[in-house]
Amino acid sequence: MHKLRTAVIGTGYLGRFHAQKYAALPGSELVAVCDTSADAACKVASELGTEGLTDYRQLAGRVDAVSIVVPTQQHYTVAKWFLENGIHVLLEKPITVTVEEARELVALAGQHEKTFQIGHLERFNPAILALDDVITEPQFIESHRLAPFNPRGADVNVVLDLMIHDIDIILDMVRSPVRQIDASGVAVLSSDIDIANVRIQFESGCVANVTASRASVKMERKMRLFQHDSYIAIDFQNKQLEIYRKGEGEQHPGVPAIESKQQTFEQGDALMSEISSFLDAVRNDKPPVVSGEDGLRALETALAISDKLIKEESVS
Repeated sequence: MHKLRTAVIGTGYLGRFHAQKYAALPGSELVAVCDTSADAACKVASELGTEGLTDYRQLAGRVDAVSIVVPTQQHYTVAKWFLENGIHVLLEKPITVTVEEARELVALAGQHEKTFQIGHLERFNPAILALDDVITEPQFIESHRLAPFNPRGADVNVVLDLMIHDIDIILDMVRSPVRQIDASGVAVLSSDIDIANVRIQFESGCVANVTASRASVKMERKMRLFQHDSYIAIDFQNKQLEIYRKGEGEQHPGVPAIESKQQTFEQGDALMSEISSFLDAVRNDKPPVVSGEDGLRALETALAISDKLIKEESVS
């Protein structure tokens, strides 16, 4: 297999994991890691036997593909440089700070014919991957994503930090324009919204009730989905899937029998799957699982929700 020359920009908590995956993959040659902190870059570079840099522009002409794992406020500037220099990009979520920035990056990727994938990691959860042929026309979705406070995500509100995972999945499942958004939320542990509940109505008639909190005692990442003939329960954290369908016969007069199927998946390595998928898209010139357009749609919806939350705060 021809090895792709790769690099990771940003060697913080998550960036270090990205670098480890690129170093381990047989189809990748990890050319360098880069961070504005020389100590941080050198620490990860030494661990993985590669070069540590402080200026990503030194990678011009040296790499084919990169992961960008820097603070959200820097996504646009760093990703723009790599796309303009003909380098394929895996960009962590959220895609950018503004919709305008996201649109420009999507356009640049198209103009330069480069793979542009967004790091919505839950798309590579095996419980989600198992639903490819199951989701048809969702009518009601309910999701809960709860977590203890983590300073690593505090540069954005809980919608852009946590809820955006579920927003991306729901938009991919429903595949219908958003008609209306109602939202409420409060700041608890930070100066921004830490708990939010959102009701999204789609043109298709589907309704999604989405809750996210980063002020919880325990972790919970669950989604429930109803269709005309089935009920689906997804536990992202424990990699479990339950599917209930209308079966043959009746359990009561006029009430159909219910058939059920439960699956528990190996914990696996979603980040490795995500990066492998990215490199496969680069190597075979095929669309990524989570495209720049997907990231743009998720951001548009997340920012619309954030605007609703701001307006609600100003009224109260």
